[in-house]
Amino acid sequence: MKKIVYIPLLALSLAGSITSCDLEAPSQSTMDASLIFSQYSMAEASVMAIHQSFGETNSYRGRYLPYYGINSDVEWINGLSASGLNDGGKYDLATYNAQPSNSQMNTDNNAYAKFYEGIERANKAIEGIREYGDIANNPDMAQLLGEALTLRAVIYLDLIKGWGDVPARFEPITSETMYLPRADRDEIYKQLLADLQEAEGYVYWANASTITQSVERVSKAFVKGLRARIALYAGGYSQRADGIRLSNDPELERTAMYTIARDECLDVIAQYPDLSTMAFKDNFVNLCQDVVTAGGESLWEIPFSEGRGRVLYTLGVRHQAKDQYTQQAQGGVNGPLPTLFYDYDVDDVRRNITCAPFNWSATLTNGRSVQELASLKRWNFGKLRYEWMNRIVTSTNDDGVNWQYMRLADVYLMAAEAINELEGPSGAAQYMKAVLDRALPADKVSSYMATATASKEAFFDAIVEQRGLEFAGESLRKADLIRWNMLKTKLDEAKTKMKQLANREGKYAQLPEKVYYYQTCVSESEANGVLATIPTGAYTSVETIDGMTDIFVIYGLNYGDTDEAGEALLSQDYTSTTWLGTDKLEDTLIESLYVNNPDENQYWPIWQIFIDNSNGMLTND
Repeated sequence: MKKIVYIPLLALSLAGSITSCDLEAPSQSTMDASLIFSQYSMAEASVMAIHQSFGETNSYRGRYLPYYGINSDVEWINGLSASGLNDGGKYDLATYNAQPSNSQMNTDNNAYAKFYEGIERANKAIEGIREYGDIANNPDMAQLLGEALTLRAVIYLDLIKGWGDVPARFEPITSETMYLPRADRDEIYKQLLADLQEAEGYVYWANASTITQSVERVSKAFVKGLRARIALYAGGYSQRADGIRLSNDPELERTAMYTIARDECLDVIAQYPDLSTMAFKDNFVNLCQDVVTAGGESLWEIPFSEGRGRVLYTLGVRHQAKDQYTQQAQGGVNGPLPTLFYDYDVDDVRRNITCAPFNWSATLTNGRSVQELASLKRWNFGKLRYEWMNRIVTSTNDDGVNWQYMRLADVYLMAAEAINELEGPSGAAQYMKAVLDRALPADKVSSYMATATASKEAFFDAIVEQRGLEFAGESLRKADLIRWNMLKTKLDEAKTKMKQLANREGKYAQLPEKVYYYQTCVSESEANGVLATIPTGAYTSVETIDGMTDIFVIYGLNYGDTDEAGEALLSQDYTSTTWLGTDKLEDTLIESLYVNNPDENQYWPIWQIFIDNSNGMLTND
């Protein structure tokens, strides 16, 4: 059943004045807080109303999710102009070139404003439930308090990721607190860690209550996983007024933060089935099919109704026409760097799921589009696909697929990282191995782990590599690189690798210059016969709908493939095209991965409209 996002008008009235193109609510009389927050159904409505601020047009939906985390060393915004950046400020947000007057963001209803709207709603709910909710005797009401604390922590973490030091508001706004300066992020981190530790005592584990049977509701696993993530950020590097450094606050000392991360992650892991028993692909198919049942790999998702959210629009495989899978010609706004596909082992199941070198055609035949070759410089992410959905998307821009904020694989790799830092690789190995066991054949897992566990440093390098391969396209990489103090280093490495790929140099020297591809659409009964003729190891995409199977095959993407073998396929109805070359991936495009020094531009500025209306309290110094 499709998930439902609750947006009760009564609860919205609690948040104060609301101005939005998405919501024109009639004015409501303010009900007595003791009545609202002493009744579960009304208190629940106030907590669920926090989600409204996630889903508005210029909030997570259309501004934060499409642009935060792009560009990194594994992903970028597709379509960067090789002759210059000219897309109304969109590219500036991705290429470390954002200005306070950015045309995408410098409005009074963008993500920065909507985040604080959500925080104000959370603050009011927290205050009301604390005073009137009788949480000591009503565990369901305690769950609501834990949810409100957690949702506020989510928003604050993303504020810090986006803007660095930001105003700290942990109480409802009063006339005295209308204008606040930036606060040191360390103070906010400490508050969030304390809030989440408190929330752990309130919320249920997944499926321990009817409330937590859905991943759209906060469970103890997500609270603990979020606390671990915040601890790693708080204990890591970031750009500050005096340069890139660790926190000087003794309460955020690295060993203490790694200890929190380790302990929280191990608590979660102990409550769930082993990750290696969960198929990598299944997680993303479930996401596309609106499966929100708790207890699997997904720990928490930002809920979008069917008419909200641009997750596939931004990160799905590109459909260029309204076709058999969708009535929306969208997808492919962001994609993997051209080199990412070649970083995976040929047998890694994550490779062909994450990196999709095809689009769905703009031309329809009998109402159907077909898969066609994309280009070297514009791959699609394949984790999210309209073709995996079980409903037709009819909105112009919105697809209603949830944003998966955290999944169990992240908890395993956070545990591995923390344990390695605290104890060394021997205790950490099992948690990385569980991630690899479902991705690679057993012999390759053993070989990889033997190298990774040779030293603490080797294991950390493996963590850096595996987090990139596991979470590409999930907007975690940029923040990871920042906390490791590797942002510019890794982006420069990515530029070098792309230039080597275009020139067929270094490890790419033996790749074929061309690729050889084949497309057909046959009945389901004929599909097995076609698949039996495909060259071993060739990239293959197979999708079936309405009794017909679309098959798309590409030879020439693997190390060891040759143009000589590819030419022989031309007699079997394959088509060839030059794939590699400096005209296929231009130096000017590669250089646009970042415009300004990423280490000096880790954060967006606060937008000018908020500076101008801050009564002199906010600056971008």
